Amino acid sequence: MTETEIAQRLLKYIRERFLGDDRASALDGETPLLEWGILNSMSTAELVGFISREFGRSVPQSSVNAKNFKTANQIAALVARTSLN
Repeated sequence: MTETEIAQRLLKYIRERFLGDDRASALDGETPLLEWGILNSMSTAELVGFISREFGRSVPQSSVNAKNFKTANQIAALVARTSLN
Protein backbone atom coordinates (compact mmCIF):
# COMPACT_ATOMS: atom_id res chain seq x y z
CA MET A 1 0.00 0.00 0.00
CA THR A 2 1.40 3.41 -0.96
CA GLU A 3 1.63 6.47 1.27
CA THR A 4 -1.02 8.12 -0.92
CA GLU A 5 -3.43 5.23 -0.39
CA ILE A 6 -2.77 5.26 3.35
CA ALA A 7 -3.36 9.03 3.49
CA GLN A 8 -6.64 8.67 1.59
CA ARG A 9 -7.90 6.04 4.02
CA LEU A 10 -6.79 8.13 7.00
CA LEU A 11 -8.58 11.20 5.62
CA LYS A 12 -11.77 9.19 5.04
CA TYR A 13 -11.66 7.92 8.64
CA ILE A 14 -10.93 11.39 10.07
CA ARG A 15 -13.78 12.94 8.06
CA GLU A 16 -16.26 10.27 9.14
CA ARG A 17 -15.16 9.97 12.78
CA PHE A 18 -14.15 13.49 13.77
CA LEU A 19 -15.69 15.94 11.28
CA GLY A 20 -19.42 15.88 10.93
CA ASP A 21 -19.70 19.38 9.52
CA ASP A 22 -18.79 21.39 6.43
CA ARG A 23 -15.10 21.59 7.37
CA ALA A 24 -14.72 17.98 6.25
CA SER A 25 -14.81 19.04 2.61
CA ALA A 26 -11.74 21.28 3.07
CA LEU A 27 -9.68 18.60 4.81
CA ASP A 28 -6.73 17.39 2.75
CA GLY A 29 -3.42 15.66 3.28
CA GLU A 30 -1.68 18.87 4.38
CA THR A 31 -4.35 20.15 6.79
CA PRO A 32 -2.76 20.77 10.21
CA LEU A 33 -4.85 18.38 12.32
CA LEU A 34 -3.91 19.82 15.71
CA GLU A 35 -4.61 23.38 14.62
CA TRP A 36 -8.00 22.33 13.28
CA GLY A 37 -8.80 20.85 16.67
CA ILE A 38 -9.13 17.36 15.19
CA LEU A 39 -6.47 15.64 17.25
CA ASN A 40 -6.45 15.69 21.01
CA SER A 41 -5.30 12.90 23.31
CA MET A 42 -8.54 10.92 22.94
CA SER A 43 -8.90 11.24 19.18
CA THR A 44 -5.19 10.52 18.68
CA ALA A 45 -5.60 7.30 20.65
CA GLU A 46 -8.57 6.40 18.44
CA LEU A 47 -6.55 7.15 15.33
CA VAL A 48 -3.67 4.96 16.55
CA GLY A 49 -6.20 2.16 17.14
CA PHE A 50 -7.60 2.65 13.63
CA ILE A 51 -4.09 2.43 12.17
CA SER A 52 -3.50 -0.84 14.01
CA ARG A 53 -6.81 -2.34 12.86
CA GLU A 54 -6.82 -0.97 9.33
CA PHE A 55 -3.16 -1.33 8.37
CA GLY A 56 -1.92 -3.99 10.79
CA ARG A 57 0.79 -1.69 12.14
CA SER A 58 1.56 -0.52 15.65
CA VAL A 59 2.79 3.04 15.78
CA PRO A 60 5.46 3.34 18.49
CA GLN A 61 4.29 5.58 21.33
CA SER A 62 7.47 7.64 20.96
CA SER A 63 6.38 8.50 17.38
CA VAL A 64 2.97 9.83 18.41
CA ASN A 65 3.86 13.49 18.61
CA ALA A 66 3.07 16.83 17.00
CA LYS A 67 5.84 16.39 14.43
CA ASN A 68 4.68 13.01 13.10
CA PHE A 69 0.94 13.57 13.56
CA LYS A 70 0.73 17.08 12.10
CA THR A 71 -0.99 16.12 8.82
CA ALA A 72 -2.53 13.02 7.28
CA ASN A 73 0.37 12.89 4.83
CA GLN A 74 2.89 12.84 7.70
CA ILE A 75 0.91 10.13 9.49
CA ALA A 76 0.78 8.11 6.25
CA ALA A 77 4.56 8.38 5.86
CA LEU A 78 5.02 7.17 9.45
CA VAL A 79 2.61 4.27 8.90
CA ALA A 80 4.37 3.28 5.68
CA ARG A 81 7.70 3.16 7.56
CA THR A 82 6.28 1.16 10.48
CA SER A 83 6.69 -2.62 10.44
CA LEU A 84 3.66 -4.84 10.11
CA ASN A 85 2.42 -6.45 13.32
